[in-house]
Amino acid sequence: MRASKTATSDVLGRRALNRALLERQLLLRRHGMPARDAIERLVGLQAQTPNSPYLSLWTRLEGFQPDELSRLIQEREVVRIALMRSTIHSVTARDALILRPLVQPVLDRGLKTTYGRRLEGVDLAELEAAGRALVEEKPRTFSDLGALLGERWPDRDPSALAQAIRVLVPLVQVPPRGIWGAGGLATHTSVEAWLGRSLEAEPSLDEVILSYLAAFGPASVKDAQTWSGLTRLHEVFERLRPRLRTFRDENGTELFDLPDAPLPDPGIPAPPRFLADYDNALLAHADRTRIIDEAHRPRIWRENGFQPTVLVDGFVRGTWKLAKEKGSATLTVEIFDQLSKKETAALTAEGKRLLAFLVPEAESREVRIVE
Repeated sequence: MRASKTATSDVLGRRALNRALLERQLLLRRHGMPARDAIERLVGLQAQTPNSPYLSLWTRLEGFQPDELSRLIQEREVVRIALMRSTIHSVTARDALILRPLVQPVLDRGLKTTYGRRLEGVDLAELEAAGRALVEEKPRTFSDLGALLGERWPDRDPSALAQAIRVLVPLVQVPPRGIWGAGGLATHTSVEAWLGRSLEAEPSLDEVILSYLAAFGPASVKDAQTWSGLTRLHEVFERLRPRLRTFRDENGTELFDLPDAPLPDPGIPAPPRFLADYDNALLAHADRTRIIDEAHRPRIWRENGFQPTVLVDGFVRGTWKLAKEKGSATLTVEIFDQLSKKETAALTAEGKRLLAFLVPEAESREVRIVE
């Protein structure tokens, strides 16, 4: 990347930031690139639920078929592992070995906050060694892992012991978990055993932040901290400042970006898009108004978690759910505010394409728009 003089002058409005995010996230148009390249470009895909990465790729890539990602997982080119914000992501093997040591403080902090008292007095080095040996002997569920560790630490909560291993040992979920159409509980082994390689000894946080900006910029320091879960990133951005250009948002917050990153015209059309639950496009900023109105944020959180959403004109305008019954499939889209006839027609057409992807075997498919 070439050096660039810093210049803080331009103010980017909400639509400008929206179109920049959509372009970086491959959401302004579908792209004809391999799934592996897209996953690496996006610095991973949120994978809280097994099928989310498949939908994320379908909505971004031209002609994507589930077998492509399933094959990458089976061939160990893509793995499911706890990373940013201590949540499960699908990332390339290369990125897993780079990102995991960098986000280790995030996982450590979460373990201390959630299970610290239940692990007081436990020799964590001893626990790590015992847990690693068990998961490298064969992949195990957290339930089985906790039960086995409980035999050695009988006075401790088995779930706390298992969750400690999730933090102390970089665990990957192995197939069939994450394979399209396959079921089964999540079973884990170490990323080193699965890939036959060690974690990067000296990964570059600077390079990861540059990758973040390529996928989510322009962004503030606080945005990057929200995306990663890391703190004290101000010094990283100051170190990178000579290589970046800067802007301000309408509230005066300083935003950083790569010197040659695309900034589409705010007026460029944005097609309707169906996003998976927990899509990173919605989670990678502290200020999410570039993609969702603050008034709508509570409506995408339900008792069972973060809902799949729909983008209309680039912004979250509703949620969706799929129902299947006796050879039929219904996609219900709950809209937050009124759509134009043109928007409704475009969203319905995209919904039909989504149904064909999700349930190709269905004899009848219906899209219902509920306002």
